[in-house]
Amino acid sequence: MPVGNHTLEGRAVIPIVIVLVLLVVVFVVLYNKLVRLRNRADEAWAQIDVQLRRRYDLIPNLVETVKGYAAHEKTTLDAVTQARGAAQSLSAAGASPANIAQAEGTLTTALRGLLAVSEAYPDLKANQNFMQLSEQLTTTENQIGFARQHYNDSVRQLNTAVETIPTSFVAGIARASKRDYFELDPTDPSRNPVQVQF
Repeated sequence: MPVGNHTLEGRAVIPIVIVLVLLVVVFVVLYNKLVRLRNRADEAWAQIDVQLRRRYDLIPNLVETVKGYAAHEKTTLDAVTQARGAAQSLSAAGASPANIAQAEGTLTTALRGLLAVSEAYPDLKANQNFMQLSEQLTTTENQIGFARQHYNDSVRQLNTAVETIPTSFVAGIARASKRDYFELDPTDPSRNPVQVQF
């Protein structure tokens, strides 16, 4: 009889082992999914950061070009310079996307003022350097818009995974947490991209 009991005990252990193996497989799949989503959101944010840095680099040249033609527009030039500095500081400090978006909205509004000033100076509008910088700025604004859309899509997927079952059980272990979207205030006039027209 001892042989029969031993066989029954062995058969009882097999389903437990199968369940444990399945749980481990499910855990690994969910963990890897969350890590992929987290990395995709990080990569998407890096693309926004690249475009914001490009924008920050273009602005001083644009301000200097305008300054040569419209030096008495000091208030507008200072507003752009200060908004750029604030946005760049927040970005360098690793602030949240929501805070950076707010600073970027202020910068976009200041840039609109600068470009509006250019309308009053026909010689400035005809300046080749100004035209080239304005075109690069418009292109960069469009790329920021595309990068923002990609980032927000990645964040939506990550946030959905973090908040839904069964991935929510693994989120803490995978160091995956909800992220902020990179959105401008819907009532902010800077929500629309900068338009440069000649």
